[in-house]
Amino acid sequence: DVGEVYSRLLDHRPVIQGEIRYFVKEFEELRGLRELRVLENLKNTIFETNERVLPKCEQAMQDNLSETFKRLQAANAMIHRLQEREYEARKLQADKVMAREEKCIAHWEEFMKEQQNKRAEVDEEHRKAMERLKEQYSEMEKELAKYVPF
Repeated sequence: DVGEVYSRLLDHRPVIQGEIRYFVKEFEELRGLRELRVLENLKNTIFETNERVLPKCEQAMQDNLSETFKRLQAANAMIHRLQEREYEARKLQADKVMAREEKCIAHWEEFMKEQQNKRAEVDEEHRKAMERLKEQYSEMEKELAKYVPF
C-alpha cells in the first residue's frame, strides 16, 4: 500500500508522460495539418505558375526579344552606314592630302629648276663680267706699258 500511495501522491511520471504524449500528438497533428496546408498552397502556386504565369512570361519575353533584336539590327545597320561614311570621308581627305602633296612636290621641282636656270644665268653673267674685266685690265696694262718708260 505504501508503494501505491507513494506512486499516487509523489510519483508524477505517469501523468507527465500522458501529458507529454497528448501534447506531442496534438502538436504533430496541428503541425501536420499546417504543413499539409502549406504544401497544398505551394502545389497550387507552382501549378498556377506553370500553367498561367510562365507562358505569359515566355510570350512577353519572346515579344520583347524580337523587338529588341529588330532594334539591335537597325542600330547595327546605322553604325555600319556611319562607318562607311567615315571611311569615305577619310579616304577623300587622304586623297586631298595626296593631291596637295603632289602639287607641292611639283611646285618645288619647278622652283628648283627655276633656281638652277637663274644660277646658270648669274654664272654666265659673272663669267662675261669676268671676261670684260680681264679685257679691261689687259687693255689697262697695255696702256700702262706705254707709259712705263717714265
